[in-house]
Amino acid sequence: MKILILLGPPGAGKGTQAQSLMTKHGLVQLSTGDMLRAAVKAGSEIGQKADALMKAGKLVPDDVVTALIESRLEFEAHAPGFIFDGYPRTHAQAESLDALLAKHGMKLDHVLELAVDEEALVARISGRFTCAHCNEGYHDSFKPPKVEGTCDVCGAHDFKRRPDDNAETVRARLTEYRAKTAPILPYYEAKGLVSRVDGMADIKVVTEAIEKVLAGDTETV
Repeated sequence: MKILILLGPPGAGKGTQAQSLMTKHGLVQLSTGDMLRAAVKAGSEIGQKADALMKAGKLVPDDVVTALIESRLEFEAHAPGFIFDGYPRTHAQAESLDALLAKHGMKLDHVLELAVDEEALVARISGRFTCAHCNEGYHDSFKPPKVEGTCDVCGAHDFKRRPDDNAETVRARLTEYRAKTAPILPYYEAKGLVSRVDGMADIKVVTEAIEKVLAGDTETV
């Protein structure tokens, strides 16, 4: 069983790499945000508690999140492994996760950080847009339409950009990521679990680098 934590700011490619890991290794992605929303929608006891807290404008406490993760670990007990996305974010949560995994006879194998050049990432995200009809993706600098104003795929002339794909918002999200991630990296570095991969490389290159880490071909921090 492989258990991983995938770290990286928005736009670093965590979703793409998580999908690759899920497809190739059968790992189950555990996103605490997705799990909370699913629990609320299902009306479970944990979901009802979380929903009440969120509606009151309060953060969902660690014990509730831990209980949610434990229920998912038990439900997916026969899975080949798990990818944690968005958790842990604090030293206390990291310790709690260690205890939870130990309780179920599991242990964390790798903490994969997709390292980025922040200014390059700002340019990558703020320049992207899609066709409003077929959703083909484009970029102002890296992948403009072959004919300006015309989609290469469907020939439409309408394009859209996500409202939060702008330089100011991206920089704010990077600042938030650093604030939330900084406390847990030293914790895992001390355990020799952190491996850094160049998140700015081509998708295939990033995937290959992650596979080398999983195979034990690279050193951890």
